[in-house]
Amino acid sequence: MSHIEIPSGFDFQLAGKEVLDIEREGLAQLDRYINEDFARACEMMFRCQGKVVVMGMGKSGHIGRKMAATFASTGTPAFFVHPGEASHGDLGMVTGKDIVIAISNSGESNEILALIPVLKRLQVPLIGLTSRPESTMGRAADIHLCVKVPQEACPLGLAPTSSTTATLVMGDALAVALLKARGFTAEDFALSHPGGALGRKLLLRVNDIMHTGNEIPRVDKSATLRDALLEITRKNLGMTVICGDDMKIAGIFTDGDLRRVFDMGVDLNHLRITDVMTAGGIRVRPGTLAVDALNLMQSRHITAVLVADGEQLLGVIHMHDLLRAGVV
Repeated sequence: MSHIEIPSGFDFQLAGKEVLDIEREGLAQLDRYINEDFARACEMMFRCQGKVVVMGMGKSGHIGRKMAATFASTGTPAFFVHPGEASHGDLGMVTGKDIVIAISNSGESNEILALIPVLKRLQVPLIGLTSRPESTMGRAADIHLCVKVPQEACPLGLAPTSSTTATLVMGDALAVALLKARGFTAEDFALSHPGGALGRKLLLRVNDIMHTGNEIPRVDKSATLRDALLEITRKNLGMTVICGDDMKIAGIFTDGDLRRVFDMGVDLNHLRITDVMTAGGIRVRPGTLAVDALNLMQSRHITAVLVADGEQLLGVIHMHDLLRAGVV
């Protein structure tokens, strides 16, 4: 591989900071375009009975894909359609109940302009995001949102840089404004992100992962301490519940309690479990969020809690279950 010389005295850090300065200035200018047209666009999208369809070519298409994904994950149903593919059948995805957001810095994207007559015939509302209100797209749009920036960060003024950043931020502004208007909650967000960490924390409940039936470590009130220790070892949850066949909770005994019993200096062979158990036991209801059970364990410095309906034992959940489920 040939050796490539970096130009003498060239400063990569300075070049990078110049880009940040230019793009910051572009975003500062964007404030003026959060205006009545922005509010009208939000109202139109809020009332939309179909979906928001985002279109854009090239770099605008990349921004459009992200914009549609952000809308969809924050309560505004949306998807991206490539304008080139739309001319060859994909426009069939768009219905009269939808809204189209078309993105083009120049406002003269041929692929999008070719679709406008069809969209007008279908009476699909069109929101245009361009830097030129006087452009063909700007004039054809029902609502035009300007995303003009003073200059691109590219020194040639060719590569979309500041302009795509401004468009991305305008999309975020629309999505978040709608999110707030809808009263969209963290749990709503989790429903569209069930595989993510937030989804696991806000959707998973203790009855989804608790131990039930024969997996529950439990002994009868007539059991000896030795019986309880064998059950703790068999079930490997570091504890056992003391209850009868009716599953009414009498108490709990943990490996921590065992250390306390050793300190008592008593005859372990003849102790009844009811003599050394902790009456009651800390418990949660089956519908409790797993993350709330985790917080309870951490605050009480314990590794397991009972899942119960009143005095009726339903299951047991251990810290390791929360770890495996990705809640921790």
